[in-house]
Amino acid sequence: MSSLSLNFRKNREKVMKRIFIAMIPLFFFVSKEVNAEVKISRVLGSHMVLQRDMLVPIWGTAMPGEKITVSFRSQKKTTVTDSTGKWIIKLEPLKVGQPSSLTISGKNTIVLEDVLVGEVWVGSGQSNMDTDVPDYVGYDQLLKEAASKNHTNLRIFRSDYGDGWQLTTPESVRRFSAQLFYFGMLLQENLKVPVGLMEGAVRGSPAANWIPNEVIKTDDGINAAIADYEKYHPYAEIEAQHQEQLKQWQQKIDALPADTPKDKYPGKPWLAPPAGHTNGPRGDFYLKHIVPMIPYAIKGVLWDQGEGGVNINGVNMNVVMKALIATWRKDWGQGDFPFLFVQKPSGGGCALNPNSPITKGACAFAPLPQSVPQRYWDADARLHYIKMMEIPNTYMVFTSDLMPGVHPANKSGYASRGCRVALGAVYEKKLEYYGPIYKSHKIEKNQIRLSFSHIGKGLVFPPDQKLQGFAIAGEDRRFFWADAVIDGDIVIVSSPEVEKPVAVRYAWSWWFPWANLFNKDGLPALTFRTDQWW
Repeated sequence: MSSLSLNFRKNREKVMKRIFIAMIPLFFFVSKEVNAEVKISRVLGSHMVLQRDMLVPIWGTAMPGEKITVSFRSQKKTTVTDSTGKWIIKLEPLKVGQPSSLTISGKNTIVLEDVLVGEVWVGSGQSNMDTDVPDYVGYDQLLKEAASKNHTNLRIFRSDYGDGWQLTTPESVRRFSAQLFYFGMLLQENLKVPVGLMEGAVRGSPAANWIPNEVIKTDDGINAAIADYEKYHPYAEIEAQHQEQLKQWQQKIDALPADTPKDKYPGKPWLAPPAGHTNGPRGDFYLKHIVPMIPYAIKGVLWDQGEGGVNINGVNMNVVMKALIATWRKDWGQGDFPFLFVQKPSGGGCALNPNSPITKGACAFAPLPQSVPQRYWDADARLHYIKMMEIPNTYMVFTSDLMPGVHPANKSGYASRGCRVALGAVYEKKLEYYGPIYKSHKIEKNQIRLSFSHIGKGLVFPPDQKLQGFAIAGEDRRFFWADAVIDGDIVIVSSPEVEKPVAVRYAWSWWFPWANLFNKDGLPALTFRTDQWW
């Protein structure tokens, strides 16, 4: 290569380097300008539904100090971004009306088309909320028919997809919760207003994944439960016993012949985790699926979770759910919004009308077991779920007379019950949304008179059956099946085996198709007990 060519090449490289250095500020400026564009939360978009009759937040980011204007219908509101570039504007309460455009403007303008106003519900939990429509249409004819149609005034949003708000069509519901879709469809049909559904659910997720870790660490109820569990399960003592058992097990292995496969020798002692232990991260699904929705204006939450348990060793479901509900409400900043939760375990009882599409697949009525069940985990679990009803503005969706199973296929039935609770408890429609709930009792000689709330049109049991499912005991705590009769709004129970009764239990088992008290509205009585014995 000649010296001339070499010098030319060196000079060219120097020139290009200078040009690149000179352009760096321009690149930075362009990048900064791109980042300075007005942006909105990903949960805001065309086709969305805004919650009626409350303040409606619209939020996003832009350059610090930038003026932002939001226009919707007759409202036009402005604000200035804070030092970090964040902004939020709250529209005044809205009424249902025609689809409208919503405009957000600053240095650039964003126009959201086809925005409706109506009712907005969040669906969350695990697989029974997360599983999509196609997984159930083969069994559930009502769901199949509903999913085959367009629903103009029903809009859907799924937190783990990037396609934003969707019109509800046969194609879009293929990637949406079967239960939440049918719940929203029924709600829209009954209220005659647009409905928006926001799904944030994960299959197999324990409750601990839906609460921030800092809440689990600091919540008084959770910490009290952990301390109480530790009192009866002292980990230091248990671990010491485990080490001794492990030592003995190892001695057995060491004594085996040399040619014996020792890596598969059975019986290795297992050490239970300490109180408060969790497997895996806490709060991750709350951060991923729920936090991005906040503070979108909503009416309430429909929750279906339980099979995955709590995943906080020593803490019961009602304790964790109390903390979860309180946290969601606090973070959302919309007061104690309605929180509906689906009763667990799913099913287990018979139905007043087994031919109803809602109760399709329910357990068939069965004779009483020979002996009275004394204690079952599921009966205990049912009581923990019932206790959650004590939380203000929190309602349980009765399911004991619906199709049983970890993943009941009759999703339209479960959704119908959820809609009924929403209409009666939240929207105050004149319909009974609960079955009979034990209220009080009075002992009269050899009988106990049971009073109930939510008797609706009256107490009843299926025709051609005998009222049963009640067990009665005296001071000796021995339970016997009781004779039961309905006397107006009262159920009277007695047994020739119990001369002086003191306690009653009803539907006290993991599976109770033999318990058959209902109200005439078709809803089953809740499991209950009047004693605190174990």
